[in-house]
Amino acid sequence: MQKINVSKCPLLFLIFVGGILVSGCSSQPTPVTSSQHGQQAPLVEGMSESDILEIGRRHGPLAEARVRYWQRMINTSTASTDQLKLQQANVFINGARFVDDVEIWQTNDYWSTPLEFLIMDAGDCEDFSIAKYFTLEKMGIAMEKMRITYVKALNPNRAHMVLTYYSEPSSIPLVLDNLNPNILPATERMDLIPVYSFNGEDLWLAKTRSKQEKVGSAETLKLWKELNTRMKSGLPAIVVPIP
Repeated sequence: MQKINVSKCPLLFLIFVGGILVSGCSSQPTPVTSSQHGQQAPLVEGMSESDILEIGRRHGPLAEARVRYWQRMINTSTASTDQLKLQQANVFINGARFVDDVEIWQTNDYWSTPLEFLIMDAGDCEDFSIAKYFTLEKMGIAMEKMRITYVKALNPNRAHMVLTYYSEPSSIPLVLDNLNPNILPATERMDLIPVYSFNGEDLWLAKTRSKQEKVGSAETLKLWKELNTRMKSGLPAIVVPIP
């Protein structure tokens, strides 16, 4: 049988992934229009004091306090080691509630921006992983050291997403997970089977637990592309808190 090069066939790759991730927290990326969720989230890098005060006015003092703490954590992390940054971000983001997209956004699959996640103080595994990724990037950890990783979780048996950190390109990654609060090497997370991973530039398909093959650009993931577009739009967020 002829071998298909998935790096040249992103559609076939996404169909393959969708066949694996058929249930649970994660699902195959699908288009979501901004009109489904009101106006788009503001550019975090350009947030002003008036933006933060507006968050407090719209969403209450706790949402404002979370955003202030988040920015303070980012701004005071420049002298910290990578390990300390990982721990701080993991603890802070994991303090949110796990809630399915249908309950929050009335759609099966929506990737929230970090600001939306903080305002809601809730999200699913994708939102936890994405919030950690962008938070750590703002804390000074290089994008090349991080991958948002789709896995199959064995307990419970469901599709799942985590953030992985590589101190070196060939090193065993550390796993940041909202199900397990401990940051552990992937070799100690035998309950997770990697499927594929991506960061701001590239997309990898897992061949084994320790070997991944680069198969293309992260831009082939539509929800990831749309998430980044919303983050760059600079428009204020209109978010309706869940009960």
